[in-house]
Amino acid sequence: MSGVVSVFLADDDDRFRAAYRKLFDRTEGFRVAGEAGDGETAARLVGALKPAVALLDVQMPGMNGLEAARRILPDAATRVIMLTTFDLDEYVYEALTLGASGFLLKNASPQEVLQAVRTVHAGHAMLAPEVTARLIRRCAPQPPARRHAFAGQVLSEREVQVVRLVARGHSNQQIADELFLSVETVRTYLRRMFAKLGVNDRTHLAVLAHEAGLLYEPR
Repeated sequence: MSGVVSVFLADDDDRFRAAYRKLFDRTEGFRVAGEAGDGETAARLVGALKPAVALLDVQMPGMNGLEAARRILPDAATRVIMLTTFDLDEYVYEALTLGASGFLLKNASPQEVLQAVRTVHAGHAMLAPEVTARLIRRCAPQPPARRHAFAGQVLSEREVQVVRLVARGHSNQQIADELFLSVETVRTYLRRMFAKLGVNDRTHLAVLAHEAGLLYEPR
């Protein structure tokens, strides 16, 4: 089974789980390690089975998906994708701050589902840059009352410029064009910031930038 991505499914809708199970069962390179219809069972089984990726519905009876994720994520064996019915609902920001690798809309196409799991399994967030920008706008409509310590002490001015553009949904090429840099230089800045701030991907960098107050230009 080397090279096969093990997936856990948690959703209280039996038909939804059945559709996802069929998708993974018929696609080479994936296997369904287990499934659950509530958060309590999901957290317990994921801890025992240690699948590579767990898909957790946000809204489940009893313990919801966020509480299940809070129990699962301290064990680095499993990466988590939250499932949600609503685009950028109020749970998305909390899921990302818990350490989830992203979120997937429940009306996503089969190709989008498979690509999301592949992306997360590879160690990346599965939010497109455009979605990251919309997430930040939705969750951070007002600047914080005080600036985070990172704003002036850890990041250089150029790094701050780069992270602002990341949070606004710019691709590496767009950032390079905006700041008159090479794409490789932009990648270098991103790698440096990932190391400084202890994050692994652009999504969590953007979330931290919001918390640090870096998304708001000084007046």
